[in-house]
Amino acid sequence: MLFLAIQTTDSTGLDVVDQATEKLSAWQRYWQSIDWDTVFSTFIQKGITLIIILVLFGIIKKAGNFLITRSFERQKRKVAGNTTRIETIHTLSANIFSYTLFFFFLYSVLDTIGIPVGSLLAGAGIAGIAIGLGAQGFMNDIITGFFIILEQQIDVGDYIKLVNLQIEGTVTSVGIRMVQLKAADGTVHFIPNRNITTISNLSRAHMQVLIDVRIQPNEGYEEINQLIQTVNNRLGENYKKDIFDGPNLFGMVDLGNGNFAIRTVMYVTNGKQLLLKEEFLAAYVKELTEHGFTIPNNPIKI
Repeated sequence: MLFLAIQTTDSTGLDVVDQATEKLSAWQRYWQSIDWDTVFSTFIQKGITLIIILVLFGIIKKAGNFLITRSFERQKRKVAGNTTRIETIHTLSANIFSYTLFFFFLYSVLDTIGIPVGSLLAGAGIAGIAIGLGAQGFMNDIITGFFIILEQQIDVGDYIKLVNLQIEGTVTSVGIRMVQLKAADGTVHFIPNRNITTISNLSRAHMQVLIDVRIQPNEGYEEINQLIQTVNNRLGENYKKDIFDGPNLFGMVDLGNGNFAIRTVMYVTNGKQLLLKEEFLAAYVKELTEHGFTIPNNPIKI
């Protein structure tokens, strides 16, 4: 019995050793079958190719950025005033160039390594369609923002009205994705570009100001006219930087139901209309009151 046990143990041990020897022999045969000269040659060749690609794309990137920057710097020197539009298009152009160059760089590297780029592009195309369907709003923002900037519909500092949104305020930022407006009460609105359909820009022309001061014509129309003209001359000189036309004394206007007023018309810098209207109206009332004229305060019934 002891002899059989020893014989069985020896047989099992020999089997384990034989299996290990066979595995080692298979590994050695595989190792020896590798053409190391070809491997090192391919490695060196692809390594040199990758270095050349890296250097070449680095040179292209620097040259491209230099040319883009130089081109837009020339445009800035030609434009007097706000250069926000040029800076935004400059940033957009630089980003498009960088992303396009990176795509071709990645394509060249993968193709050099031997990865099947065609299969990856097919998969990326399917993924791109799925992402595109979910990012339609984002793309609409970018396309709309690009044309808003390109056509210079608005600039930072303009006072605008977004008719469809019933929002108005001063533009504080114009971007590819959204526009920022600051309302008169200080509220800052962030409006995605895709929601902008109609823009009323109030800063591209001078604003008309109509000032009516109610009077009693039977108290002396000619003298009232002279007093109002005196105020116009005095304040017109004080605010000549903000007034482009006027103040012009239009004359008497009928407000209805026996109510009359003296009207003054002027064209002023956008944003100054409320201030100037208040200044002139207060000066009219003060001047007429000091000279004993009545300012009617009865309600106007229409």
